[in-house]
Amino acid sequence: MSDPVFIFLYIFVFPGFLFLFAYAFFLAYLDRKIAARMQQRIGPPIFQPLADFIKMLGKEVIDPDGVDRRLFDAIPVIALAAVMTAFLYVPVSGASPFAFSGDLVLVLYLMAFPTLALFLLGWLSRNIFSAIGGIRAVTQLFIYEVPFFLAILTPAIMAGSWSISDIVLWQQHNPWLVFLQPIGFVVALIGLQAKLERTPFDIPEAETEIVAGPWTELTGRRLALMHLATELSLVTGSALIAALFLGGPMLPWVLPAPWMNAAAGFALFLAKTLAILLVLSSITVATGRLRIDQLNDIGWKYIASAALVQAGIVLVINYLWVVP
Repeated sequence: MSDPVFIFLYIFVFPGFLFLFAYAFFLAYLDRKIAARMQQRIGPPIFQPLADFIKMLGKEVIDPDGVDRRLFDAIPVIALAAVMTAFLYVPVSGASPFAFSGDLVLVLYLMAFPTLALFLLGWLSRNIFSAIGGIRAVTQLFIYEVPFFLAILTPAIMAGSWSISDIVLWQQHNPWLVFLQPIGFVVALIGLQAKLERTPFDIPEAETEIVAGPWTELTGRRLALMHLATELSLVTGSALIAALFLGGPMLPWVLPAPWMNAAAGFALFLAKTLAILLVLSSITVATGRLRIDQLNDIGWKYIASAALVQAGIVLVINYLWVVP
């Protein structure tokens, strides 16, 4: 695992940044295609997300008056780098060589960067619509992040480890955690939908109210990089939930070795992340945008309560059932 050539290939080729970019564009296409078919439209061609990204890169970058250009350029890059780094710790076809005992906490921390970046971009842009959108983004973060964290951390409590790879390995000898923690799985999906600011949680960028929120003053490569960071977050978030609740790249009980054949494991990873995308896309199409006060009410009364109930159930299971 310490071979520098292997580490280089793992970071930049597979399952590193090159694969992450390609899969992010594919999921973006599939997301738009699923929504289109559900609405009886044709939808875009498969190359459309990549074409949109290249087009945005070629657009003029316009600086709002009084804005620090270097800071405005750096924030999207930092958000993108954070999500790309988080993906390196999620098992794709086998255990990550970068895995350590607390990598789940690090991944959750890194995945919060795009939302914080939108807040900073909105606040620094000196545009009233962007500022309101940025405040909405960080307000929404405080509402969904607590139940999302609780739902994501309950698999760690059940498996007795804060390492994503260890939690996946635990599920080889036990049922998938989606069967033991169905409430946590649903809360995690809702939290991921909110983290990605997808309908009904697209409150920060409500076009009919505040133009595009924190996205209003983003142009050219800045807009392209922030959109790319969001698409990469979809891959990383889906892969994280698949690893924690669906066993990642493995099946329970049927494998003689800790990690199955790499190709078969990768196929399972793709199938599970695509299933999660289908659920998220269905939620997007089937719902309308919430108001921030409605989200606050639903988030703290129901979603957070459900996450706490799931955490209590996990503690009881751990007390009554000694798992390997």
